Amino acid sequence: MSVKVFNKEAELNRNAIFPNFVTLLGLFSGFYSIVATLNGNYVMASYATLVAFVFDGLDGKIARMLNASSEFGIQLDSLADLISFGVAPALLVYKWALEPYGRLGWMAAFLFVACAALRLARFNVQSKRISNKFFVGLPSPAAAGVVVTSVLFARHFFGDPTAIEVPLWFTFMIYILAFLMVSNVPYFSFKNIEYFHKKPFNSLVAFVLFIFVLGLYPEVFLFLFASAYAASGIVALLLRKNKVHLEEEAQEV
Repeated sequence: MSVKVFNKEAELNRNAIFPNFVTLLGLFSGFYSIVATLNGNYVMASYATLVAFVFDGLDGKIARMLNASSEFGIQLDSLADLISFGVAPALLVYKWALEPYGRLGWMAAFLFVACAALRLARFNVQSKRISNKFFVGLPSPAAAGVVVTSVLFARHFFGDPTAIEVPLWFTFMIYILAFLMVSNVPYFSFKNIEYFHKKPFNSLVAFVLFIFVLGLYPEVFLFLFASAYAASGIVALLLRKNKVHLEEEAQEV
């Protein structure tokens, strides 16, 4: 009996190598983004973060597919996410846009990292107790996505993202992204979408259109998609509160 248990544990440990390796690839992408930023290559740094985003989506799926999910993998994933979606985009946005604004700029960058760390820690604690249909607060990869696609958006229209003077309001946008990460605003998770299963043809058409638009204007589309997702939680919350307010008024009448 003990031999069978040992063999099963050894097999699980071997299977865990694959998702953890993918996590490390994501960590490498985040580290490369930092190196690219320090070298002044902000476009390459942005693409490296997007690559990290892909690996971050794959490691969990591979772990579930191989039945190799583990506490070690969860903690490693969080540490990798902190580098790839906390430190890397914060350094990128500071060097690209926030540095001219002095203390206001570097405090925004630090707050982004701090809130990403708090967001990831809270997710690890709450992940088993909350619905998988929604995230509590803006996910750190989504916040990082707004940052890096802003660089790519600037590149699309101006050629060189360093050729423009980023306005002061962009600094306050970083503060907003940071606070959204640690807020209780619900965000759709895309993890359990029944619509895709109920209407596979419509889902396929939507996916083809998504790829088509992405292929035409990738930098613009990614920026609009990331920004729309970041704003979606606030819009949904305001609509929900307005609906409750109208219902209360109707009951009073």
